[in-house]
Amino acid sequence: MAANDTIADMLTRIRNANMARHQTTQVPATKMTRSIAKVLQEEGFISEIAEAGEGVKSHLVISLKYKGKNRQPLITALKRISKPGLRVYSNRKELPRVLGGIGIAIISTSSGIMTDREARRQNLGGEVLCYVW
Repeated sequence: MAANDTIADMLTRIRNANMARHQTTQVPATKMTRSIAKVLQEEGFISEIAEAGEGVKSHLVISLKYKGKNRQPLITALKRISKPGLRVYSNRKELPRVLGGIGIAIISTSSGIMTDREARRQNLGGEVLCYVW
């Protein structure tokens, strides 16, 4: 499968694993998927990231988090915003608020990938990659 939208692929894999209540899911390792996974981990949506395999075939093993005894996934939704066919950019004044600040928007800025909150704090705009809540 030659997916040229690695981010959408990653979000879909996490979404599917969440719905099936899997403990972990694998995502092809790229700089982009690594940084997005790191942001998700810092925001407490996933518990840990490990890297397996080597070279081109390496992938990230992402451990998902659930809450309560019914194991409700912590991530209720992941939504791809900027797509290869239609890029979505936002300057620092127009950074989106996801669900009034309950969710996060992951933004690709000139100084790396970060949440909308962090980008606001650093006064940066950038490409709006996805929303997570």
